[in-house]
Amino acid sequence: MEIIPAIDIIDGKCVRLAKGDFDNKKIYNDDPLEVAKSFEETGIQRLHVVDLDGAKGKSLSNLKSLERIASATTLVVDFGGGIKTTEQLQHVLNAGATMVSVGSITVKDPALFSEWIEEFGAEKFLPGADVLDNKIKIQGWKEETGIDIFDFISSLEKKGINRIFCTDISKDGMLQGPATILYKDILNRFPSLQLIASGGISGYDDLFNLKSIGCSGAIVGKAIYEGRISLEQLAGFIKD
Repeated sequence: MEIIPAIDIIDGKCVRLAKGDFDNKKIYNDDPLEVAKSFEETGIQRLHVVDLDGAKGKSLSNLKSLERIASATTLVVDFGGGIKTTEQLQHVLNAGATMVSVGSITVKDPALFSEWIEEFGAEKFLPGADVLDNKIKIQGWKEETGIDIFDFISSLEKKGINRIFCTDISKDGMLQGPATILYKDILNRFPSLQLIASGGISGYDDLFNLKSIGCSGAIVGKAIYEGRISLEQLAGFIKD
């Protein structure tokens, strides 16, 4: 299972929110590149970068952070946050992202998303399924869709997407453990899906639990920044 540290950025700074609440943020580092390099030195190969300003509506506010990370490290970076147009998508790829994390666009404009897949290839996209009570939420978790998580994944598979990350909003940033029951249900229904767990990881044991149920990756954020999982433990997990 691949470990994918998360770097969430507001105003160029590395932050974490609790349950997606922008009024409940904590700044961990003024320089996302410094954080990225510390992960790279540990042996991490992947990084999940979120432009929270973009997710809130300030389109592509933190591209410079992406450019710095992509140019100064060898990390494979997926980047997301409010990408709505083909021009914005191209900017993100040009800035060095290997993959683009998408969420709202898959629901708001599925036809445009299909065009992107046709033009850029399905492998360039990492859709996010942000879930509360098994229903998809979008627009930075502010808007309810009423779409069932399983219907959502089914629609993506029909487009040739076989890799997603899934966040249980009720657990994100709470350090109370990941949504293993939900992930088990998803993998039982979609056994060939590459499912990346996101949200709630509270300690080292959670990584082994997610690996045991078949998750292909785990996005880890607050547990690292709060010292619940050390960089040495991540290095050991990667070697195992």
